[in-house]
Amino acid sequence: MKTTIGDKKATKSKLTQSSKIIKTIIEAILDKKGEEIISLNLKKIPEAVADYFIICEGSNPNLVKAIADNIEKEVKDACGEWPHKVEGKSGEKWILVDYVDVVVHCMTPETRAFYNLEDLWQDAEKKEHH
Repeated sequence: MKTTIGDKKATKSKLTQSSKIIKTIIEAILDKKGEEIISLNLKKIPEAVADYFIICEGSNPNLVKAIADNIEKEVKDACGEWPHKVEGKSGEKWILVDYVDVVVHCMTPETRAFYNLEDLWQDAEKKEHH
């Protein structure tokens, strides 16, 4: 299959937007005192549902919700993007904020330990954020 210049520009634009969204998400998490932040690059895993997962913790359900709310606000303000889907706001132990290519998992420490997404996606490239 031949790649055209338009295809290359679209791919670069998508990468630039994903990078901006990821940077904004990390800053939004840190702003609300989220902890244990990692990003997983899932691009080389064929069965992955997104290009990137970002996983973080909030020490209690109220903080998990505050982090997720701040992510939505900051990504909308900085990137002009609304999440495709948000799940879990009623339980607040695990809130998923889905931007299609980038999916954020905000969890309490107990929920994160139980589901252990890092081990589930252990083939992904992992980066810690402080």
